[in-house]
Amino acid sequence: MTSPAFALASPLPPKLTLLSMFRLGLFQMGLGLLSLLTLGVLNQVMISELQIPGTLAAGAIAMYQFVAPARVLFGQLSDARPLGGYHRTGYIWLGLILQAFCLFAAVQVVWRLGASAALGWGWQTYGWVGLLALMFAFYGLCISASSTPFTALLVDVSDEDNRSKLVGIVWAMLMVGIVVGAVVGQKMLEGIAPGELQSAINRLFITFPIAVCGLGIVATLGIEKTYSRYASRSSLRDREDQITLGRSLRILMASRQTGIFFGFLLLMTISLFLQQPVLEPYAREVFQMSIGESAGLNQFWGYGILAGMGISGFWVVPRLGKQRTAQLGCLLTSFCFGLVILSGLSQSQVLLKSAVMLFGLASGILTNGAVSLMLDLTAAETAGTFVGAWGLAQALAQASATLIGGALLDIGRQVFSQTFLAFALVFFCELVGMLLAFSLLSQVNVQEFRLRSSKAIASVLEAELE
Repeated sequence: MTSPAFALASPLPPKLTLLSMFRLGLFQMGLGLLSLLTLGVLNQVMISELQIPGTLAAGAIAMYQFVAPARVLFGQLSDARPLGGYHRTGYIWLGLILQAFCLFAAVQVVWRLGASAALGWGWQTYGWVGLLALMFAFYGLCISASSTPFTALLVDVSDEDNRSKLVGIVWAMLMVGIVVGAVVGQKMLEGIAPGELQSAINRLFITFPIAVCGLGIVATLGIEKTYSRYASRSSLRDREDQITLGRSLRILMASRQTGIFFGFLLLMTISLFLQQPVLEPYAREVFQMSIGESAGLNQFWGYGILAGMGISGFWVVPRLGKQRTAQLGCLLTSFCFGLVILSGLSQSQVLLKSAVMLFGLASGILTNGAVSLMLDLTAAETAGTFVGAWGLAQALAQASATLIGGALLDIGRQVFSQTFLAFALVFFCELVGMLLAFSLLSQVNVQEFRLRSSKAIASVLEAELE
């Protein structure tokens, strides 16, 4: 084992450069491209073109989120079992490559499902639905295998003073990926004749995943080797075989702060995404917007979140700190939901668009503060396990938010005679949820978390010596 004196004498890795931060952002940009393929293109093809029932189509695709508990396992593996000599990079690359294969295979199952459904629904058709759900479950495992070690890598290569900038850049690049994917995908599918749809979609699902693999490799090549502080931070670096899943979970649960922050992430994420299934219908039914106009609201949200990420990463967090920035984001987001309700009362499309843009800005500030704080609430020795737990909270919340949002709207339609009030119920619940998230966040104490985690890590070392 390396002696403490030698560890102190070892030079620290260099600071992460701005160029390297943007390079790391290419990985998230790739995830943005892939999210467009699954939730934008494939979902639409299944429901609109192949006439697959929406519940079955959405349910099959949602399987990639329901395997989210695997994030904790893959995070722990990247902590304990280096792959190709590195804790994070090998898992990231392997996950990316397998993602590409799973996506293309899933599309081929979709065509078989469509052909079977056209002949009538029987046991064979439902068998194809089951296989498609299984393919998306594998796809979700591949995402967990790559994205969880990637987020742990962000912990390894950053320090407290530059972490908010890194988060702002990397998560803003995710939005850039979604925008770029939308533009490129539209161009590739423009003017496609019905008979050419299958070949065009196949081409899209070959080109995009290959591009994403390339972006992921370029993003992470040499980063861990040059900038990772894992070895200097981890007291277990020469005892990887001792970081079992059970011991990692002991460290994870050592502080009550873990439970508080897990609850905050759940509540915050659900409150952010409840509007996802209802915002466009709100614009159409209450404001009488066209399909194109209501879909265009997403661009206002996108502009806002990009600005919010940049402003918070370079200006707000360095001045207010991560926790206060996240609290500010909660309050601003809550205020924006109030504006969305007010716009419905006044029937003002200008106010609605302004509220959506401000909601994006507030979401960017909140996301940057929360993610930066999340990376601080991570023990270096088990960074992957902690990141997996935080990823699990967010995935469960996102998977639940769409369902809850739709259910609230249905309840609102039953209770209220006015359409506006049914939608207002959803936005009001988000407003209250954000205020509750603010209250939970005020109980988070980073110093207490670090003290408890350090004691838990020490107990793991003592158990090994015994």
